[in-house]
Amino acid sequence: MYDLRVLRDNLDAIRSQLGPRGSDVAWDDLRARLEERRTLTISVDGLRHELKKGSEHVAKLKREKQPADAAMAQMKALGDRIQAAEDSLRTAEERAMDMALRIPNLPHSSVPAGKDPTDNQEMRKWGTVPAFTFAPKTHWDLGEALGILDFERAAKIAGARFAVLTGPGARLERALINFMLDLHSTRHDYQEVLPPFMVNRAAMTGTGQLPKFEEDLFKLRDDDYFLIPTAEVPVTNLLRDEIVPDDRVPIRYTAHTPCFRREAGSYGKDTRGLIRQHQFNKVELVAFSRPEDSYQELERLTGHAETVLQELALPYRVVTLCAGDMGFSAAKTYDIEVWLPSQNGFREISSCSNFEAFQARRAGIRYRRKDGKTDFLHTLNGSGLAVGRTLVAILENYQQADGSVTIPHALRPYMGGIERITKN
Repeated sequence: MYDLRVLRDNLDAIRSQLGPRGSDVAWDDLRARLEERRTLTISVDGLRHELKKGSEHVAKLKREKQPADAAMAQMKALGDRIQAAEDSLRTAEERAMDMALRIPNLPHSSVPAGKDPTDNQEMRKWGTVPAFTFAPKTHWDLGEALGILDFERAAKIAGARFAVLTGPGARLERALINFMLDLHSTRHDYQEVLPPFMVNRAAMTGTGQLPKFEEDLFKLRDDDYFLIPTAEVPVTNLLRDEIVPDDRVPIRYTAHTPCFRREAGSYGKDTRGLIRQHQFNKVELVAFSRPEDSYQELERLTGHAETVLQELALPYRVVTLCAGDMGFSAAKTYDIEVWLPSQNGFREISSCSNFEAFQARRAGIRYRRKDGKTDFLHTLNGSGLAVGRTLVAILENYQQADGSVTIPHALRPYMGGIERITKN
């Protein structure tokens, strides 16, 4: 979110810097709303000054025992004018704020220019892509043949884009969750939290999902609550409207939650399998950093997400998203993409972003510096990892010619010693 005064004074520069990223912002309407707010602010300030001077005059008349009724009547009328002007100003501010909340964050200077994923820049690769002596199967064919994935019954009880995991499949999902949480909370020094899976409108607004992306969310019918699309929302909002002392920063949390997404803009995309579901599990990493340290923190957090794939020996690459492919709130994003043999390519399994002060300003998240002044923290988050997509990568990369799937060594302690999933 942008400070309205900063937005008014720098509107053309912000519009230019956003480029195509701000193509759906009604800039001319916003300019009019900001000027209306400025004009009304000047008017209210003038009326308040007039009221102050008039009140002093009334007080003087009373001290001197002079008639004050007419002057008091004028002050009452002036007070009514001020009330009406303040109401108009409040309405103008709400209109301007609603428009400001819909403007995406400014990209960091290191973000490559571009409009779509073809302009993203590959940073590095890790691991060796498996070479099969047979035609690799898709994860849904493998899972259904092994009896661990059931899409038909999921559709019966819920609908499309849901899945039922059974037996070793359900245990593998649970093993991945526990493995990721243990890794991040012990080796990587994140504090584990278990937040609510429903949040209020203020929480969604604080992290940037509202007001612009309400159609992508699952909302309760009778209450103004939303099912979370990611643990980023409740975990970031843990510090909403708080001022934390400098010696507590950086603050790092990890959380496992189910995530719920309508996938409103993905009609026809990844209709089969686990890649794009309405409900899926994810382990999230969230960090709060001093502004001067936040890009170092982004590298650290991204490295922690990469460690999960390294421990599982899954090949991947890291790409820097171009300005046109970044999410609404991000100033810079790295996508981690895991290799999927059935697609003969890399698919996103984690997005790690620095939002700078964009979310903190919306949510009122500050820290008290050593000099006693307060400043907005920078917020960061990344998937560490998307559990369903990690399961997909394991099924496809560890598949064998006989249709069985080998369990990565790092997960075997969480699988009760099971080394291979075979057809039961």
